[in-house]
Amino acid sequence: MAKIKNIRAIEILDSRGKPTLRTFVFLDDGTVASSSIPSGASTGSHEAVELRDNDSKRYHGLGVLKAVNNVNEIIAKKLVGQPLDKLDELDKLMIDLDGSENKSVLGANAILSVSQALIKAAAQSLKKPLWQFINEYYFEAKPRFPRMMFNVINGGKHADWNFDIQEFIIIPQRQLASESIKVGSEIYHSIQKNLKEKKLSILVGDEGGFSPILNSNEEAFQLIIESAKNIGYENGKDFKLAIDGAASEFFSNGKYILKKDNKEITGDELIKYYLEIENKYGIYSFEDVFQEDDWENWTKFKTQLNQNELLVGDDLFCTNTKRMGIGFEKKSANATIIKPNQIGTIKETVDAIKLAKQYNWLVAVSHRSGETEDSFIADLAYAAGADFLKTGSLSRSERLAKYNRLIEIENNL
Repeated sequence: MAKIKNIRAIEILDSRGKPTLRTFVFLDDGTVASSSIPSGASTGSHEAVELRDNDSKRYHGLGVLKAVNNVNEIIAKKLVGQPLDKLDELDKLMIDLDGSENKSVLGANAILSVSQALIKAAAQSLKKPLWQFINEYYFEAKPRFPRMMFNVINGGKHADWNFDIQEFIIIPQRQLASESIKVGSEIYHSIQKNLKEKKLSILVGDEGGFSPILNSNEEAFQLIIESAKNIGYENGKDFKLAIDGAASEFFSNGKYILKKDNKEITGDELIKYYLEIENKYGIYSFEDVFQEDDWENWTKFKTQLNQNELLVGDDLFCTNTKRMGIGFEKKSANATIIKPNQIGTIKETVDAIKLAKQYNWLVAVSHRSGETEDSFIADLAYAAGADFLKTGSLSRSERLAKYNRLIEIENNL
């Protein structure tokens, strides 16, 4: 196996124009691979630390030169000369080098940029597709295409609080990537046409979904269902509806405060609302519908939710196996979001995927609101046999790069 000749990180910009890292790995056989790291907007407090410079003179304090320097001066010096035959050990070496519980010393963004680039370099060196290398190295089961989770309408923090639910999602009931993407795209553009006819904004939020000013969450559901029906797609048959509540963003001082109406509600009232929309609109998947440490209401809602529906933890778990273990014991979810940058290495990401499958939870590999054109998570989702891939809407190239990558895989390219 080839050895690491050099590692170099640079500061680039993500899809929101904010700094992030791109790291290059050079091998002694001439292979060069790079990987870029995303950044979240509504981040969980239990996520690994994304290291920022906090220098107000550069990028309003959001620069990542400290993380870049940690790659170039600390991580590189430790890894140069190492062979790529034991990637898990290289990830562990970086974890130990950092030494903190949450990667606050070197930064999860610094460590992950190297972790991902190493895997890409290993795959390229062996002349294997990235998905094939990941599948053979980390997973025993055959690869499988995930179903798509398309975020077609943005709210909450992603769209300046036009309404409280952060993401209104459609899940086409097609297994082939190309077919699922076709259904999603057609519904997305039907929504756009519908909005134009209603003289509403077709501007999009961080993740490419439309962000019109509507009077309620219910109007968003109705808009999606109506737009799909206009082109012959039926809710519950051709696609299912899902939401990401991002409830931690409207939780304050032990209370849920709906920002659109400045209305305070209890956890029980929130559960009642979710059950109402489940019944009325056939909502299939509920993600982050309570605050990240509100275990009581997560568990309570799980007992009342139809067993065929999904209760998905994102901020609740943060791709962290310790928190997933708590959730399993408390029976607080039956699905989890997987985001590599929440935990900081691919080894730990894979551990979380495997644990979720051990728990018989469904797995959704996901992007972040601040993305890059790197399509790594598409290969990861396919290689892991993930149930879903969630990477934004049907616009903005940093989202489409992941969907287009699945089409490439489908066509053996």
